[in-house]
Amino acid sequence: MNITRLSLAIGTALACLAIGAPVQAQEAPAREEAKRLDEVTVSARRREESAQDVPVAVTAFSREDLVELQADSVEDLQGSVPNLNIVQGRGSSGSVNVFIRGIGQPDALQSFDPGVGMYVDDVYYSRIQGALFSLYDIERVEVLRGPQGTLYGKNSTGGAIKLSTRMPGAEPEATAELTLGDYGRVEGQFFGAVPLGPTAGFSFAAASLDNAGFVTDPATGKDYNNDNTAAFRAKLAWQPSDSFQAVFAADYTDQDTALTLGQPTTPLIQFDLATGVRILRLADPGEYDFETRTSFPTDRGQQLRHSGLSATLTWDLAPGWSVKSISAGRSLETSAYIDIDASEFEIGDVLVELDQDQVSQEFQFQYQGHRWDALFGLYYLNEDVPSHQEAYAHDFLAFNGAPISFLRTIDDDLETTSYAAFVHATWRFAPTWSLSGGVRYTQEDKDYFRTTSTFSSLAPLNGSFAFRIDDSWDAVTPSLSLQKELGETAMIYGSASRGFKSGGFNGRANSPGEVSTFDPEYVWTYELGLKWTSADGRLLANVAAFHSDYEDFQARVSEIVDPNAPVPTFSFPVLNAAELSIDGVEFEGVALLGDASRVSLNVGWLDARYDTFIDPRVELNPALADLHEHVPFSPEWTARLAATHSFYFEPGTLTLGADASYRDDVWLSVDNRPGLMQDAYTLVGLFGIWDSADLAWQVRAGVRNLTDKVYKIEGQEFSSVGNIQTAYYGWPRHYYLSLRYNF
Repeated sequence: MNITRLSLAIGTALACLAIGAPVQAQEAPAREEAKRLDEVTVSARRREESAQDVPVAVTAFSREDLVELQADSVEDLQGSVPNLNIVQGRGSSGSVNVFIRGIGQPDALQSFDPGVGMYVDDVYYSRIQGALFSLYDIERVEVLRGPQGTLYGKNSTGGAIKLSTRMPGAEPEATAELTLGDYGRVEGQFFGAVPLGPTAGFSFAAASLDNAGFVTDPATGKDYNNDNTAAFRAKLAWQPSDSFQAVFAADYTDQDTALTLGQPTTPLIQFDLATGVRILRLADPGEYDFETRTSFPTDRGQQLRHSGLSATLTWDLAPGWSVKSISAGRSLETSAYIDIDASEFEIGDVLVELDQDQVSQEFQFQYQGHRWDALFGLYYLNEDVPSHQEAYAHDFLAFNGAPISFLRTIDDDLETTSYAAFVHATWRFAPTWSLSGGVRYTQEDKDYFRTTSTFSSLAPLNGSFAFRIDDSWDAVTPSLSLQKELGETAMIYGSASRGFKSGGFNGRANSPGEVSTFDPEYVWTYELGLKWTSADGRLLANVAAFHSDYEDFQARVSEIVDPNAPVPTFSFPVLNAAELSIDGVEFEGVALLGDASRVSLNVGWLDARYDTFIDPRVELNPALADLHEHVPFSPEWTARLAATHSFYFEPGTLTLGADASYRDDVWLSVDNRPGLMQDAYTLVGLFGIWDSADLAWQVRAGVRNLTDKVYKIEGQEFSSVGNIQTAYYGWPRHYYLSLRYNF
């Protein structure tokens, strides 16, 4: 635990408290007898409206919902949304791997774009690195399923996840929270807001998040897969008149962790140039015991610095007309050692350092009238991602048992400039009918430079190579939806939308023959939906059925270039390999039973399948015919059942809750390797919340993964290098106790 950092967070909290008067007890979030389900407001169409009125498959969570989900970061949304896969990504403590309806980013390299857009306060985050957001100051989370092309700053093929952070209000308020748990968990969080006169307000949120980790190297006793994060966000809201508002925000995250380790699922091998293939280590076929060896010294870890500034300005120009400007600049610096082979050998050990900067500007022109709503938008993004990488493989090659040293260094730089113009309109052409349509034009220009040098005790391996390549792509992505209200409590809709993800370059090219460009991905999704709320507001049910045609899937594969060569060489080409058909059905329901019980259920069914997958390795080797039988991160069934019940006493309210989430068989890599498949499993959670009668105090306690299930969440597949096929695991059973005080 970082005592200094925690002390700083608590000291900052107390200092902020000193600048404002205590909030009255009735200002705190209340837990009271429920008569109706709360209405959920979303901004899925860039304006505030009820989720039940939007012809889009969207799941939204309030602050109170996130508490009952026991969600501390975005990865804790796993299981709570149909057909969503969201986990910590690929051996990095600060990265996220997101797939929605079978569409995402199958490779962590920065030369790929995300398939699911991540937004914080409408600002797009270009990298999956740094996107494993903590939820310490979140007001609302929205998960939109399906292509997002005509309303959002950046095109995305799979969907979007929008996080809205807390805003300062007209009254002073403050909350401080301390959480303790097993695995050395100590966390402090604070939020405070004060008015600055009649036209402005200021808020400050801070968090210190620490745990010791749940994986141990048995040789050294050091713990890994931990967290050590400090973060803050400050906001200044200014509204000098009824027609103008400005919100300025600054945020900073500092993360310094040990390695994130997985487990080898196959024997690790060495190529001995004199005697042939030699097995260095057999994979343990038993259940993972959360012990993993590493070749890195104990002082090697992963660091991340993430910061940003934004300004959101809104003008009401005339009745019905408004203009919004969203300006943002972000900086991301990472330095991560990753033991890809997860062993005491140097086969796939790497250092990856990024220094990413992005600037974005979006203009929205909105009109809201009696029969028409319209949105016109312009978007600009410039991103520069220089990186330095080192690959250590001193145990990959040998001669008669003597290791051959191997070090490869890479320096590259990818610059992306994206321009877009979009329009979306809704026409209420009859009392119960609405027609919405939109179109977006996008152009993306990319320039990539890469230089690589190899240093080895085997002379033929030494050498350097450099290249520069550029290309551009454009696309038109339309959307159309028709909506019919069925009385005051239900609506049905049908929609069609197209998504686009731009092309790129092979970011692992180490020779002229490996330099290549891959084309964009496209997806058309057709959806039918029903949204229904009972007349008494105590029942809610939403159903969506969809079909997607997914073209030019960008697949990174791992191959040995010439297995008969004296010195084996390997490459990682990116193929526009596949066309997919994806069918699915999603159900979300909530029931309020009596005045104190609530039950919710979500179920997702997904049938993702390749229509074609063109892989030269399969054509040359028929034994690999089943290498692409399953689409990765696309379990056929996902489901979650949750229930809460509140007991009302004179001293306060006690709420008890439980949930069980089910996930079907899932493959964790593009190449279907048996060790990178997770069988179906169920996770169970329990929690209790006590709120004092004056709502000043709250005590929470809970347990996640109650049955201590051992399950895989992610994989690394580089089988051409020492047969690397590494699985990463979710948390074992863990407990926590939280104390919160509302000032």
